[in-house]
Amino acid sequence: SRGAITRAARDRPALLPPTRVEHVTPMLLFWLLAGLVALVAGAESLVRGASRLALRLGLTPLVVGLTVVAFGTSAPELAVVVQADVSGQPGMALGNIVGSNIFNVLVVLGASALITPLVVQRQLVRVDVPLLVGVSVVFWLMAADGYVGRLDGLLLTAGVVAYTVIAVRLGRRDMAAAATGDDVARPESGGRVALHAGQILGGLGLLVVGADWLVFGAAGIARAFNVSDAVIGLTIVAAGTSLPEVATSIVAALRGERDMAVGNVVGSGLFNLLAIGGLGALMSPAGLAVPEALTRFDLPVMVAVAAACLPIFAAGHRIARWEGGLFLAYYAAYVAYLIMAATAHDALPAFSGVMAGFVLPLTVVTLLVLWSRSRRARAPHAEGTVTSGAR
Repeated sequence: SRGAITRAARDRPALLPPTRVEHVTPMLLFWLLAGLVALVAGAESLVRGASRLALRLGLTPLVVGLTVVAFGTSAPELAVVVQADVSGQPGMALGNIVGSNIFNVLVVLGASALITPLVVQRQLVRVDVPLLVGVSVVFWLMAADGYVGRLDGLLLTAGVVAYTVIAVRLGRRDMAAAATGDDVARPESGGRVALHAGQILGGLGLLVVGADWLVFGAAGIARAFNVSDAVIGLTIVAAGTSLPEVATSIVAALRGERDMAVGNVVGSGLFNLLAIGGLGALMSPAGLAVPEALTRFDLPVMVAVAAACLPIFAAGHRIARWEGGLFLAYYAAYVAYLIMAATAHDALPAFSGVMAGFVLPLTVVTLLVLWSRSRRARAPHAEGTVTSGAR
């Protein structure tokens, strides 16, 4: 069953170089560096245009991150799903969706939080993250019978439409409530709005192209150092479609748009499951095939990763640097498990025993402590509010 994931990762089209490379060439280094430059430039353009357009449209940066930015940075995942359906490989599409959601939370949020602690809005804790957990569980249940059918796809697609409408309405309501006097955004000319929209579209294009170039160069260099195709597929290629989210969230964090950095990750997770999963199921005559290994291991990991966000986000409404480091460490452990399982490594039983017997229980205890502390921290505030109201 694990071999199905290995084959899917190895055979993904478009992102892997077309031929085997025997040594590092100047062109590989060029594509690697060009990809990095394109990613940074695209992320800068996207964040700048989105943040300015948000003010013009009366939306908060958080809502833009949850919708426009999140949907745009998921374009590579959508391209993989479409190509997989056309080539008759629907199982590959589902693996890409699940792997991208795991990568987005653990790596994108982890790296962003290491750069600067991220502030989490109450809306994320109360609405968006619980919704991500619920949608992840529903998607897992839909996939439990071995495929995500067309009816499931229709429900998922309807869900993303409803979520987008509700998110925009809530964002405008919050923006209107916070705006007073001179704080109200003045309307701009159509030319300025078109300029911001052009920055967003240009940034998205650079992100998609830059991710493809970077994966091409990195995979070629990895092959030159005798790294197997299976390892490349499970690491470089699996992360390749999430590079736009990495670049966008990091640049947003550096520019002080922390709401957009967190909203991008949560919104991308919802968009991957609802829109990309829904469209993929609708486009495939038999629905999206679900490899058994995904149902047994990767889908539960995806649900657990989403659920872990709740206590971390709720604890002080921020993601600290050490929590970002914890996310990155868990992704490293996840990739290590995939590699050892794919290669039938002798250390796999011992590694699995350590994770199940020590690391996971310690993590559960830590999350429970964080959750308890956040509830105790809110209790005096709530009590004070009630007392003040009674007076």
